[in-house]
Amino acid sequence: MRLGIALEEGLEISGPVLVRHPSLDTDLSALTNFDVETPDYRVAQRYPEQPEREYEATLIIAPRAKDLLRDLIATAPTRRIIVDGQKTDGIDSLWRTCRKMAEVHGSVTKAHGRLFWMDAEEGAFDDWHYEPPDLHGFVLAPGVFSADGIDPGSYALAEVLPAKIDGHVIDLGAGWGYLSAVAEARGATDIDMVETNAMALACAAANTQHARGHWSDATNWKSDKKADHVLMNPPFHEGRKGTPELGIAFIANAARNLAPRGTLWMVANRHLPYEETLLKKFAQVTELEGPPGTQSFKLFQATRPKR
Repeated sequence: MRLGIALEEGLEISGPVLVRHPSLDTDLSALTNFDVETPDYRVAQRYPEQPEREYEATLIIAPRAKDLLRDLIATAPTRRIIVDGQKTDGIDSLWRTCRKMAEVHGSVTKAHGRLFWMDAEEGAFDDWHYEPPDLHGFVLAPGVFSADGIDPGSYALAEVLPAKIDGHVIDLGAGWGYLSAVAEARGATDIDMVETNAMALACAAANTQHARGHWSDATNWKSDKKADHVLMNPPFHEGRKGTPELGIAFIANAARNLAPRGTLWMVANRHLPYEETLLKKFAQVTELEGPPGTQSFKLFQATRPKR
């Protein structure tokens, strides 16, 4: 919507556009000549992969993560940069800052958001390149889940996992690979990591030695062989919208991928209603006691998946 108005009110684009990080509901109908760059497996399925080419402009669909947004601007391959985002995600503040750093030509405000376009001199945003935190040698990327450290829920789950982990392990929604790294440290050598975010999956590959990475949708990915263990800290929101249905879909897929004697190890925020689904999909469900300080999470061990 905002892009279409901008094209009518002064934004001129005659060549191809690189669209960076659109979401599933981003409307790109105002563009006719564009390629999409996305870490999201689901979004990538909508757009054909294109060979590298020269672009006239870069359109950045602003993510909520400030570090990621700044890095996307700093690494834009074109001088002309268009940014489209929501006011609740800080787009107005970004617009004001960019006006001090580049030549901002125009802006459109509509539907609780803003789109603006600018021309940036080479190096104008060099200070915005992402600098990962020092986290015990783990490789991280901007905008991935828990990009600033180990997620407390994943830490709680790691604390109740067996001291020795044998057999085939699947890490559903692996993120940057913390749980898979824990499983490796406890003896697992046959690990599949499933993650929809390619940036997170690249980190997970760097953070493990033997695990196999799969860029896919963890709610329907199917293993070639049944697992002895499934580990997961499933997401429960898309952007700002709470969607516990995601966790329910994760549970169902875990049951499909487990061997008859396999075990699901799962952590969830305490307010999420997953018990009914767990009892539907598994013959035995046990809530485990977590380490001190993790009372806001529920930890589950579920066995004997139902077919």
